[in-house]
Amino acid sequence: MNWITKKLSYLSEKIRTVIKKRPTKEEIENSDWFSCCKGPILKKELEQNLWVCPSCNKHHRIGCKQRFDIIFGKNNYEILKTPIPKDDPLQWKDSKSYKDRLKDARKKTGMDCGIMVVSGKINNISVTACASDFAFIGGSVGAAEGEAILTGIQHAIDNQQAFVNFTSGGGMRMFESLIALSQMTRVTLAINELKKNNLPYIVILTDPTAGGTTASFGMLGDITFAEPGAIVAFAGKRVIQATVKEELPPDFQTSEYVEEKCGFIDLVVERKNLSEKIGSILSILLNKNSDIISELNETSEDTKTLTKAAS
Repeated sequence: MNWITKKLSYLSEKIRTVIKKRPTKEEIENSDWFSCCKGPILKKELEQNLWVCPSCNKHHRIGCKQRFDIIFGKNNYEILKTPIPKDDPLQWKDSKSYKDRLKDARKKTGMDCGIMVVSGKINNISVTACASDFAFIGGSVGAAEGEAILTGIQHAIDNQQAFVNFTSGGGMRMFESLIALSQMTRVTLAINELKKNNLPYIVILTDPTAGGTTASFGMLGDITFAEPGAIVAFAGKRVIQATVKEELPPDFQTSEYVEEKCGFIDLVVERKNLSEKIGSILSILLNKNSDIISELNETSEDTKTLTKAAS
């Protein structure tokens, strides 16, 4: 047994010298490498491919500025200032305070809240757009995020522009309780105002879109696109599986599955084609809306003429 112990000890030492200390999450994020299906890939190479893996076509999560650079062109848009309500209105206490979570999220993303609102042009069509950043407390929606979306919708109405929403996140932020839940109603009512003004509302579901986001503004688009492989759900897969006590398909809740089986999604579009596809759809919708308005005006004029003749 003695020689076995010595051998194992020798091998352990060898293994320790070969295997270096595992890098921390921060070290990985700050390195030049990214991990995907075939192991490490240079971040520069991934960025050139719009953060889509060239081998497996996985659409990796990206921040708001990265997304808008892809949709509008690098820095070819105006970031709109949005109101920021008081932090931690409920004085939430947890293993980590809500104020500290917000501080860390702001430092990590460089954003004041989890949603960025911009104004720009897609195929020479002026639009207002917003996007969620999953890196900001899981893309959850609180009072600040609700105010951001409302600011974007009001800007779209004031300037008679379409509103484009790139969703991502697990729903309403638990640290703000009913204040967060009320954002579902507020945003839904604002979207109704968009529709009263005959302005298109386009939704692009990105990975992941779930919970209250799916249950409200994520499913109210005139047209709903989704990126390939994006998780689109309300409850999580494990929760549903435990409830129905059945094995679910491997692709359950992916955008492709939801498009084919559920009909919640009109079309799954690759990231590189999104700008062109949004522009094409907006051209059709805006022309249709202008035709409808013209017809309504003509009908109104005919009614006035008939009324005058009758009198």
